[in-house]
Amino acid sequence: MNAATNDLSVHRGGCHCGRVRFEVDAPAAIEALECHCSICRMSGYLHLIVPASRFRLLSGGDALVDYTFNTGVAKHRFCRHCGIKPFYVPRSHPDGIDVNVRCLDPDTVSAITVSFFDDADRDRATAAVAHLTAS
Repeated sequence: MNAATNDLSVHRGGCHCGRVRFEVDAPAAIEALECHCSICRMSGYLHLIVPASRFRLLSGGDALVDYTFNTGVAKHRFCRHCGIKPFYVPRSHPDGIDVNVRCLDPDTVSAITVSFFDDADRDRATAAVAHLTAS
């Protein structure tokens, strides 16, 4: 375990109806991204991108439905019952998981800092936030 891994907390979260539950290893003080692409802007998604190895689906896999658009790389996962997207596979990091910070249970989150992600210049914006997804 490296030093960065030692500073991680186990956060739990899920969808609105509670059928989908997950846990993710991330710092207690979360650095989230706010993207202004069409789907993120319309849904109010706050991004926490982590390596897939730091994400565990606890329940509700059978309640999830996928939605893709544009390039089809991102796999948007919604609860078929309540319509909430608690996490998805992002286009910018297809080997990772993007957790919606707004879907985390608040008891393990000490602070949230939000930075803007400029989807109009995706390559530059992705490079600028690479440190947030380092394993």
